Amino acid sequence: MKVKKKLLCIGSYILVAALAAAITLTVFAQQEVEISKLDQLEALIGERFIGESDQEALEDAAADAMVKATGDRWSYYIPASQYETYTEQMANAYVGVGITIQEAEEDAGFVVMAVTAGGPAEDAGMMVEDLLIGVEDQDVRGMTTTEVRNLVRGEEGTTVRMTVLRKGENITLAVERRRVETPVATYEMLTNQVGLVTIENFDSRCADETIAAIETLLGNGAKKLIFDVRNNPGGYASELVKVLDYLLPEGELFRTVTYDGKENVDYSDANCLELPMAVLVNSSSYSAAEFFAAALSEYEAAIVVGEQTVGKGYFQNTFRLDDGSAVALSVGKYFTPKGSSLADVGITPDVVVTVDEETSSAIYYGTLTPEEDPQIQAALKALK
Repeated sequence: MKVKKKLLCIGSYILVAALAAAITLTVFAQQEVEISKLDQLEALIGERFIGESDQEALEDAAADAMVKATGDRWSYYIPASQYETYTEQMANAYVGVGITIQEAEEDAGFVVMAVTAGGPAEDAGMMVEDLLIGVEDQDVRGMTTTEVRNLVRGEEGTTVRMTVLRKGENITLAVERRRVETPVATYEMLTNQVGLVTIENFDSRCADETIAAIETLLGNGAKKLIFDVRNNPGGYASELVKVLDYLLPEGELFRTVTYDGKENVDYSDANCLELPMAVLVNSSSYSAAEFFAAALSEYEAAIVVGEQTVGKGYFQNTFRLDDGSAVALSVGKYFTPKGSSLADVGITPDVVVTVDEETSSAIYYGTLTPEEDPQIQAALKALK
């Protein structure tokens, strides 16, 4: 009887000790696990906020603010809803109708500024300067450009009805949504055997289209070239290097240094293009566009004409997040052939030609003829 009682006492002590240990471990675990400030705030809004809240909107705003808080103007957050548009821009192709629109004054609609040659809108009869006022029976006057774009977008092969105002008459067009490849490099022959090559960006197909444009102009008798990289936002370093390799003699073309100190240098072979050249730049020539002009200038292969550039000397990698959103994060630096960084410095043109806001807008939308464009005329004069 005493033995049994003693065993019961020992068992009780063991149970108490085990429970005490469990409580201690639980408290210790709670102390070790720290909830981040963002998680705490999200939970607090979800549990206590008196109004309605959209969790996705909260997370998008927090992610955007976090990237901006790095202080780097070139890193940016891409919501999941915008990622498809982002990839389309990088591919220079999209499913749509092939127009560029600009909001008209006083919410009157959207002016059609450009119609892609051979695209669905052109096939349906849409014209530059049409005023877009309706999409699928919805009045778009007063909407934002993004809202209109979302109405127009849809699956490839489907049709969208678009109403335009033309010379006082409402015209409704049935436009098929198709894959549209936006031209990357276009060209034309100017006076005195000078060829003009306009490079929209350095994304997909840039090198192939730029080199093809140059060779077509040379075949048509061009003896001098002007490259227009105004309003060019940059793009892939690989596309830039291919174009520079075609144009420049043997030597260093481009240098990158990543966040972990790894360095890469691209070189040109001995083949090059030997003829007078000029490059047009402005304050919206970024990244690869700036380094394109800088490389040609440092090799004394081209005169730079136009306006001071902004100086984007960092490059970004795009990282996809679990929810389908992404972040383009600055992960390295670019350097010119002579080893210069353009970060926050940019390029000062050899021939500075500033333009007013109206002219700048006309250059952006391509509504100026070369004869009316003061920067093209300055480049022609410089090449003489």
